Amino acid sequence: MQPLPVDNSPLPVGGAGLRELLFRPAGDTALDIFLGDRMDRALSDAVLAMAMRIQAAQMPGVVEAVPAFASLTVHYDPLVVSYEVLATRVRSLGHMPAASTPPRRWRVPVCYEGTGAPDLDHVAASVGLSRAEVITRHEAQSYHVYMLGFLPGFPYMGDLPTELRLPRRGSPRVAVPAGSVAIANAMTAVYPLNSPGGWHIIGVTPVQLFDPSRRSPSLFAPGDVVCFEAVTAFELGRLEYYAERGQWSLQPEPMDRSRIP
Repeated sequence: MQPLPVDNSPLPVGGAGLRELLFRPAGDTALDIFLGDRMDRALSDAVLAMAMRIQAAQMPGVVEAVPAFASLTVHYDPLVVSYEVLATRVRSLGHMPAASTPPRRWRVPVCYEGTGAPDLDHVAASVGLSRAEVITRHEAQSYHVYMLGFLPGFPYMGDLPTELRLPRRGSPRVAVPAGSVAIANAMTAVYPLNSPGGWHIIGVTPVQLFDPSRRSPSLFAPGDVVCFEAVTAFELGRLEYYAERGQWSLQPEPMDRSRIP
């Protein structure tokens, strides 16, 4: 099936003037919308704004809109709406006022000590900084959640300070513990589940990022802002103790959109 022709007039999506939306079918129950070909905040804001427009429009047949770095996948029921009709309706949303959802800030406690930070010394040596300097730079940044992927609830967050950027590990680990805080290239992330992984692990958090029993199983969502705050091994153990007993969980802070970095 050929993609629909695209109107080349600017589309005010997320405050950015976009000159092209490219539509392509993704199987027979999903529609991919490409807004660009790079990773940056302005483009991510445009993707998220389009996702909110689609959700707010409550179009018949639409199941879910899933944001990525520069694209959006819209899952739909083909018995209710066709690819051609859906693409036309979605394209028309580019000229509508942007929907607005208050952003959230998460302050995530991280222990950068001991066995929870097995790659911290390697990272420090590779970038020419001390352990303390790596920690300071990592926790000084506010990170934008671009998308969730790889694992349920796995947040791709950026942008990592330039001086901390390294390629992925040459040899991925067979097992990375849940809660591991890691970096690779321009991204930082938290592993929500035990899994293989090739990122550099520099810390560990007691925060449970994915829980299928929660109303929203994934703690973070695209567009959230995440900050990391260093805690000691003792504080980590205390938080783990209360979290396991249901007496502590991380809560978001509402943010003023105009103050988002």
